[in-house]
Amino acid sequence: MSSNFHTNDIMQHASREFEMTYASFTKICDIAYQLTGIVLSDHKQNMIYARLSRRLRLLGLNTFDDYCRLLTAGSPELDEFVNAITTNLTAFFREDHHFDYLRANVLPALNKKNKKSSRLRIWSAGCSTGEEPYSIAMVLLSQPMFTGWDAKILATDLDSNVIATGRDGFYNKERCASIPSQYTQYLQPHIASGLVSICDEVRRKVVFKELNLLGAWPMKGPFDVIFCRNVVIYFDKETQKKLFSRYAELLSDNGYLFIGHSENINRVSHDFKSLGQTIYQKI
Repeated sequence: MSSNFHTNDIMQHASREFEMTYASFTKICDIAYQLTGIVLSDHKQNMIYARLSRRLRLLGLNTFDDYCRLLTAGSPELDEFVNAITTNLTAFFREDHHFDYLRANVLPALNKKNKKSSRLRIWSAGCSTGEEPYSIAMVLLSQPMFTGWDAKILATDLDSNVIATGRDGFYNKERCASIPSQYTQYLQPHIASGLVSICDEVRRKVVFKELNLLGAWPMKGPFDVIFCRNVVIYFDKETQKKLFSRYAELLSDNGYLFIGHSENINRVSHDFKSLGQTIYQKI
């Protein structure tokens, strides 16, 4: 971290509600990396201040040094800390070309491959508030070839709050505006609340679980498809290598991996071949 950052850091604190020293910021960065693998660079200081200041206010603390002293092994505050620092930007059918490819190419191929077992498993890793796994479920249910199959979608995230939101399955109308018209049949408007809920048929396809990607993975797999989009951009290269290697181990033969449009698997993993548009297949 640069000395420039240190100087600016000291100057900014005079007008802030809570004192955040250079030492406390670097301590927070270290704890975040150890717990989640997320790398927080210098320019994230304002974001971290804004997100964690709510915790300091609620806990009646005066400085970030005081807060750091709470972040010890076994502390219940660690879960709140992780929930606060994680980014949960998502949308229904985000990067819609991925869902078009899933419908037109991946699902027909898996129908032929798995016809004897009639089993299909998809994992949405870093599912945030549930829009991604529900989008996958809508595409899956729209394909009559999978009627009667044992088809399930696992949705996991580090943040316990977003997992609860996804499990509830209620969204503002504005968030549902990006859902293509052929899938709006899976929505149920609630006039009294002004919210929209995901229908039971879709919700039954998705199982939400809290999971730290850096920790143990209790599921055995194999998975036919893994969506891990806009997740590894927060990790360093070494963590990315380990993560992609674990994904490859858990994928079935010729299984599919979808990553975010700003992410790149080149020079990080040799377990996949590119199918274009940040879609990969295990080799």
